[in-house]
Amino acid sequence: MRMVNKGMLLALLAVAQTVAVAGTFSVSPVRIYMLPRDRAVAITLTNEGETPIALQADIHTWAQQPDGTDELTLTEDMILSPPIIKLQPKARQVVRLALLRPADASRQLTYRLVVREVPEAVLPQGTGIQVPISLVLSMPVFITPVPARRDISCQLLPAQVAGSASAGALGIDCGNTGSAYAQIREARLQRGETALATFEGGVYVLPGARKTIELKKVQPMDAGAAQLTIAFDDGKSQTFQIVLP
Repeated sequence: MRMVNKGMLLALLAVAQTVAVAGTFSVSPVRIYMLPRDRAVAITLTNEGETPIALQADIHTWAQQPDGTDELTLTEDMILSPPIIKLQPKARQVVRLALLRPADASRQLTYRLVVREVPEAVLPQGTGIQVPISLVLSMPVFITPVPARRDISCQLLPAQVAGSASAGALGIDCGNTGSAYAQIREARLQRGETALATFEGGVYVLPGARKTIELKKVQPMDAGAAQLTIAFDDGKSQTFQIVLP
């Protein structure tokens, strides 16, 4: 199986929306959840534009190396039927995403459904051929057995590592030793009710991987104990004790 450019495929991920939109088409839902007993789920594709479009779908296994680097590999574990969809202006079509391999009973399987517009070469008034840019959306797919859980731990980066963080930022290292993904939506470093540094985003940490997040300092920090609270996409949170040097 061949590897693909992970940066291009992940650039258009919309983590906070219920519908992902890429200029002329949209996909709903933006994140796809399945249980091991589910053989297929329905997905709606909509042409938001004024001209007909053709869309092509590919499925990739989604893994992360220990340092958090995303790794996507084309797979036949799942299939979108039909894999190529033609839509008239403002039209929509419901397709089915089906799992072809047995689900894992103990750990979560993670994939990415990548839907791209298939552009048509057009002849300009001058010379040469113009090729429109192909728009791409990448949606995470999670197949989660009941026992699967995230297990996140976070700590302050050592000074020699934290020195590479952006100016005015504090580096925090988070690792996931569980059997399901974690998505960090917010982080807040504080003493009592006073916020010292904050983060807002949508960072995924897959099982066995680590990610570094940068908290933006909101005021000077003195050495000593502080509390780091991590908020996840399911509305739950976890607090860690941090000692500032």
